[in-house]
Amino acid sequence: MTDPRAQLTEPLDVLLRFGALMLRAGDTAFRVRAAMGRLADHMGLESLSLQVTLDAMSATVRRDGQTATLTCDVGAPGINADRIGALERLSAASKPGLTAEGLSRDLDAIEAAPSLHALPTVAIAIGLASAAFSYLNGGDLLATGAAVIAGATGQAARALLFRRKLNQYAVTAFCAVVASGLYCAIVFGLAGQGFSASLAVGFISSALFLVPGFPLVASLLDLVQHQTVAGIARLTYAIMILLSAAFGLSAVAAMAGLTDVSAPAAGLGMDPMTMLWRAVASFAGGCGFALLYNSPVRTVLVVGLLSLAGNELRLALHDLGMALPTATFMGALTVGLLASLARGWLHEPRISLTVPGIIIMTPGIFAFRTIVLLNEGDVLGAVEALAGCCFIVGGMALGLATARFASERRWIVER
Repeated sequence: MTDPRAQLTEPLDVLLRFGALMLRAGDTAFRVRAAMGRLADHMGLESLSLQVTLDAMSATVRRDGQTATLTCDVGAPGINADRIGALERLSAASKPGLTAEGLSRDLDAIEAAPSLHALPTVAIAIGLASAAFSYLNGGDLLATGAAVIAGATGQAARALLFRRKLNQYAVTAFCAVVASGLYCAIVFGLAGQGFSASLAVGFISSALFLVPGFPLVASLLDLVQHQTVAGIARLTYAIMILLSAAFGLSAVAAMAGLTDVSAPAAGLGMDPMTMLWRAVASFAGGCGFALLYNSPVRTVLVVGLLSLAGNELRLALHDLGMALPTATFMGALTVGLLASLARGWLHEPRISLTVPGIIIMTPGIFAFRTIVLLNEGDVLGAVEALAGCCFIVGGMALGLATARFASERRWIVER
């Protein structure tokens, strides 16, 4: 005779596996709750109650007077846009009568799917994204070229080290040293000992791939949706990644004797050729990060277009005199609204479109100034630069959140 509790624990165990895969791929906690709730209903499980953090998950269900509670470890977080899309589509396509065996087979197939892009392809894409970031922030030809080599090498090193399951914070700090150190070696070899402002811009551009854009945006979206525990845990993880990267960059900056770089000032107008090259750079940056996050090719191209539209608007508004945080908010809002239109055609999660689409807006110069000024002992200057960085990052996140408020009723109406 079948144990009644086994009839609950078996499907619940598979359900938790589904949720852990979503979290480990980088999805938000509120999306995990929604997808698991849909699957639980179709598996005949009642009153699903979830406790979600970044590294663990527990769930309680009821059926026919029986209650079961299980807990599972999530594992080390990562980013896999293709897996997020596959899991969300699996949940959306499920129907009543879903069995634990059937769901488990589907999860096996999703887990077994290989990466969509080879390591060299992603490394080259990140090199080009680093070059694009350097150009957009005022880097000259040498800075942009060195950023290509340094960014590609750093990403390749990170990918190889992650394959060995090494600690993410240690790998981040090491790759920051590798990328920025290689950049400095190229610049010193070709330009001598002096670092001009345009060359210093490429320094932070070489480590752009280390910016934890996905967890930062996901954490803020979770906090807006009252997923406080998961949101704070993911935000802490993102901050730790940032601190690890800052540690590596700070060490190289101190040894190289890098000097401060002034914050970018608003321009006086918009030159057509400048706008054209900005559009090319923005497109390349968006495509590079979409490839890094393992998005399908057509999604990569759409992300490039979203990045082009949002960043071109942001830079144009800044050129016309708008404050950079406000201009960044408008650019991110544009990306979020356009992603709302594109996601239905692509059948991809919105986060897979929006996050890589706004990474090119990262306030790298302000982050760089914070590191350098701290190295020089100028605490007040570092705090000022950090405040500018935080306001711009806040504009990025609030722009995406506002787009959600405008396009999804369940975001603006709480139940």
